[in-house]
Amino acid sequence: MSPGKAVPVGMAGADDPVLVFARSGGRSGAAASLRKAALADPRIRALAAELETWPGPAIASHKSSKQLFHKLSFLADCGFGAGDFPRTIDRILSARCPDGILSLTMNIGKAHGGSGTDSAAWALCDAPVTTWALAAMGMAQDPRVLASVAGIAALAGDVGWPCAVSASLGSWRGPGKKSDPCPFATLASLRMLSPYEGYEAEKKAGIECLLGLWERSRTDHPYIFHMGTDFRKLKAPLFWYDLLCVVDVLSRHPAAVRDARYKDMLALALGKRTEGGFVPESAYLDWKDWDFGQKKKPSAWLDLYVDRIRSRSGT
Repeated sequence: MSPGKAVPVGMAGADDPVLVFARSGGRSGAAASLRKAALADPRIRALAAELETWPGPAIASHKSSKQLFHKLSFLADCGFGAGDFPRTIDRILSARCPDGILSLTMNIGKAHGGSGTDSAAWALCDAPVTTWALAAMGMAQDPRVLASVAGIAALAGDVGWPCAVSASLGSWRGPGKKSDPCPFATLASLRMLSPYEGYEAEKKAGIECLLGLWERSRTDHPYIFHMGTDFRKLKAPLFWYDLLCVVDVLSRHPAAVRDARYKDMLALALGKRTEGGFVPESAYLDWKDWDFGQKKKPSAWLDLYVDRIRSRSGT
């Protein structure tokens, strides 16, 4: 199912009730009437209906913008709360592995070290995203969310988070050296920890991993995650390993904001502004009914993401 097809393409600014809600502070600041209008938006209603099928079919590609955990993170980024989607939240919290980490349905073939059957499982390309979304939706202190946070944080190493999966997936891991950090797992886990005090060693390792990869972007590409031309294109929503997503996550950590390498990344992003605003340089085709789902006109949503980053960065 597409995230909605009942609104004009490119709806933005004052015409987009979801954007108005998000700009007004979401559940923590927006008026009840703005929340009601946002929840009634056909695109949000379509997303909500789809998320009620959680965990959905077995994961085929973590990068795909069709994945339910990415769609959940978008709703969290908009400012919606757990109470806005109670049936979905119940389904998410009922899907946990024995280690307490939130799970999805996955199927890794025997040839790749898995069982070849659908199973409840997690990977560090999904569990931190789901966990962060619940925390951002007002459940940061829920014991089940805290258990998932603790389990994921414990997997951090001196150089960031590895490519790690639940025991139910056997020996599978991505295409890279076992000793290397996984850039996206590190990015997602660092965002997950941003609402929480403590975890200083884990945060420090994650920040240095991402900033170090930027510094060595021409030569260091663990697990085939590059910081080249495609990485540097402005794209929304903030789902995957790209410039705006990395800057957004780092901006949530004061230690990163003070670093010259972060300032270099931020300057690159801000330098892309046109007279009319920020124009998407890449787009998720499944999100064409949002103003960031095209590459020809400025996007008010991109403006919002950048405004948030600048506010956290003190610029």
